[in-house]
Amino acid sequence: MIARRLGLAGQVCVAAMMVAGAALAQDKPKDQDRPKDSGRIVLVPHRAVYDLVLDGSKPSGNIETAKGRIAYEFTGDACEGYALNFRQVTQLGTEGGPRVIDARTASFESGDGASYRFKNESAAGGGKPETVDGTAQKSGGGYEVKLRQPKPESYREALDALFPNAQMKAVIEAARAGKTTLSVRLYDGASTGKDVYDTLSVIGKRIEAKPSEKPLQRPEFESIARWPVTISYFKAGSGETTPSYTIAFDLYENGVTGALRLDYGSFALRGTLTRLDLLPQDPCAK
Repeated sequence: MIARRLGLAGQVCVAAMMVAGAALAQDKPKDQDRPKDSGRIVLVPHRAVYDLVLDGSKPSGNIETAKGRIAYEFTGDACEGYALNFRQVTQLGTEGGPRVIDARTASFESGDGASYRFKNESAAGGGKPETVDGTAQKSGGGYEVKLRQPKPESYREALDALFPNAQMKAVIEAARAGKTTLSVRLYDGASTGKDVYDTLSVIGKRIEAKPSEKPLQRPEFESIARWPVTISYFKAGSGETTPSYTIAFDLYENGVTGALRLDYGSFALRGTLTRLDLLPQDPCAK
């Protein structure tokens, strides 16, 4: 699952995504939504490319034009964990002239969702990249963050939060169970490495129509369940009722996403999946 914020806020992950098991639906998932082999969630390693354009259905203020691309590589397995390499480059045409925003992320989340390491870099207008580099480890009902950049420091959060892959699995689990909403707290190392987000996922009914994006029109996806999902991100503790940003997409139960929409409040982008490569996956008992 993919959800990134132009490097101005933090991760989406049109890819990726989260709070603890208590926040998940307790109803028994529907049998027809389970994989044939078992009920476990298996995220498929893959590479994906999304082409971005300005969403003309939303007022965009001083943003006159926009185009860009997301390149996304997700590898690993449920035993050892998953690695993500992500880059989003967006060219904005504004009243004040053109602007280019370049955001990159490299991360690794353990298979049990207990540890997470990340390095986020973002640059705007050709300026010097801003870097956030650190690790997060579950501990005593919360988690501890150790940052190397922008400066060495450590801090502890007493309240638990999910890391990105655990959030992904939580949304899929809720969708399988027929739930229409899911609220979880997310930590993904975004912004300065200190921000935490309360997220609200709204999940629609299982989609039966064929996908419109050509890379998904393949036999491997014909029997895989998918749902329309919209996730709103609220900065924890801010008291804001308007989300910092919102992402929407079609979510397959193997973690692949299509029909992407990124809403940053003042403008929105639509992303079309133009390339999808499924990668080899090592056997894993989990």
